[in-house]
Amino acid sequence: MGRIVTVVGGGLAGSEAAWQIARLGVPARLHEMRPLTQTPAHRTGLLGELVCSNSFKSDELSNAHGLLKAEMRRFGSLVLRAADATRIPAGAALAVDRDAFASRVTAAIESEPLIETRRGEVRDIPTEGPVILATGPLVSPALTEAIGRFTGREHLYFYDAISPVVEAGSIDRSVAYAASRYGKGDGADYLNCPMTREQYDAFIEAILAATGADLHEFERGHFFEGCLPIEELALRGRDTPRFGPMKPVGLPDPRTGRPPHAVVQLRQDTLAADHYSMVGFQNQLRHDEQARIFRMIPGLEKARFARLGMIHRNSYICAPSVLLPTWQARARSDLFFAGQVSGVEGYLESAASGMLAGVNAARLTRGDIPLVPPPDTALGALCRYVAGAESAGYQPTNISFGLLPPLASPARGRKPRRAELARRALSSLDGWLDEARPVPGADSSSGSRSAGAGPGPGAPVPPGGHRS
Repeated sequence: MGRIVTVVGGGLAGSEAAWQIARLGVPARLHEMRPLTQTPAHRTGLLGELVCSNSFKSDELSNAHGLLKAEMRRFGSLVLRAADATRIPAGAALAVDRDAFASRVTAAIESEPLIETRRGEVRDIPTEGPVILATGPLVSPALTEAIGRFTGREHLYFYDAISPVVEAGSIDRSVAYAASRYGKGDGADYLNCPMTREQYDAFIEAILAATGADLHEFERGHFFEGCLPIEELALRGRDTPRFGPMKPVGLPDPRTGRPPHAVVQLRQDTLAADHYSMVGFQNQLRHDEQARIFRMIPGLEKARFARLGMIHRNSYICAPSVLLPTWQARARSDLFFAGQVSGVEGYLESAASGMLAGVNAARLTRGDIPLVPPPDTALGALCRYVAGAESAGYQPTNISFGLLPPLASPARGRKPRRAELARRALSSLDGWLDEARPVPGADSSSGSRSAGAGPGPGAPVPPGGHRS
């Protein structure tokens, strides 16, 4: 069949990339340094381990993350197939049992005869391609230096944080009430800890007074705006958390019939419902401070924490200076970047980039020209962003409707406008997938192919171009 594709990193992007390569009949070698070399955030050696939230965000087409999921399901995403199989109640969101999810991804990869998994650290960029660097944001120091040398510019970075996880048996159910915002999902998919104005004010005071993690001055201020620590939100204004993760709107307390002044939401973290994560409570506080302050929350006075929040470094390249929309490096056509190191943010976006990089790396080995989805799709919009955004002050992005080209004649109102954008995107993607002649067997539930299959050879498209 030709050359083997080397994939470095067994997270969401790397696992998805290796899977798509194999779906096209091309052999892949997947390198993962865990468990021989661990990171500050990982706990296991499983492929596709989720280190932060257990949520892939909204599953509704009125949300850009819902649209991206729909496109990835049509494409045949391994990550979405595993997530759908291990989902747990989370209202309109797709949340998973993180261990069951990672176990399913690992089993799929390890049972695929065209994928060879190797454990151990890769310390330099392999010279023989095609190569996909899908190392995630927690790149090892040696490989970080190698990437810095390759990009020829200072390596960019931001700091991310992890939310605490609470043991379910330690939550006071006489205080915390079950409800989903506006009754979405089953209507009671979250536990909600209500706060009065006085309790909220005391809580914010405690956060502001708490001592943060011991970061050097040059390490401060590099947070990703879409994932700010709770104390950073509090520093931006006393009511900022109450209009963010602690927003009470749509969550009336059944004992009063009214929304509380503020609320802390707990999302189920496992299928067994024995652990709950604190939604939006990523933080960089010292562990002793976390335990003390978070036990001020009504319903969590006797909380036992299965995991406390922590800070970790997320590394990424300045994608517009380095990448083509095919996820190929501008300076080396057989080198691809995927995942958060490539300049996207979020689980779903990382998996999507791995999916596209994997398909294009496989196409390269077959002598086909890499493909780019149409720009009016969520997948195409991500490609366009990483390759065409402003380099100065570049930050990774989540998918949003704002990345898609505007409608020629948009409807009035946000909901109808988003519905039109979603219809246009899925219609455009289906036409592109048909022309690309995907592997048979696909997700018929959305009018296309089934999960597990990926796009096939397709008609050649110039790098940076697309078929629509």
